[in-house]
Amino acid sequence: MPKIKVYNLNGEAADEMELSSDVFGVEPKQDLIHQVTLSYLANRRGPYAHTKTRGEVSGSGKKPWKQKGTGRARHGSIRSPLWVGGGITFGPRSERNYTVKINKKVKNKAFCMVLTDKFSNNEIVVVDKLELKEAKTKFLVQIAEKLLKNINKKMEDKGLLLTGVNKNVKLATRNLKDMKNVTDKNFGFLEIINSNYLIIEKEALKSLEKNLQNK
Repeated sequence: MPKIKVYNLNGEAADEMELSSDVFGVEPKQDLIHQVTLSYLANRRGPYAHTKTRGEVSGSGKKPWKQKGTGRARHGSIRSPLWVGGGITFGPRSERNYTVKINKKVKNKAFCMVLTDKFSNNEIVVVDKLELKEAKTKFLVQIAEKLLKNINKKMEDKGLLLTGVNKNVKLATRNLKDMKNVTDKNFGFLEIINSNYLIIEKEALKSLEKNLQNK
């Protein structure tokens, strides 16, 4: 089983814990990760563009002029796509569905692959318990800087802070543009993909492993 060091708030190694090989020991496969990433991006996409057909545009349905004898081309309606202001042929419609279905087991496997990749590249730091007496950003930054030194990362790198429900930590993180605080219950696949490092609370890590193993 893979092992990882557990640090205290001063950035000093205080303990060591074993990681589940079912979560942090899965060989990454780029094609599967790519497939799941595209599915998440597609499922976030909304059909915002919408054009009107000839039956939806405003205008009279009366024939503009008689069929024969005028010397002009024959037309049946000013709402025809041939006319300026008429309907659009084959335009984008709001009924379009971009949803891509991916099986739960495949999603779960991709989660584990990404976490394994983060672990292998030394992009995960585990803290014993993250506590803030006040919801002050400067206190959180001081703690994070000490922890990130152990994995050669900086606050300027985009990171994810994975904790339990902690009001002070959540409030303190709101002023940091490059760090986001999530819990082990509401973190997302794309958030992990887009982060350069993970700071994980020990208990949140245990909960994360349990959730992924039960899926």
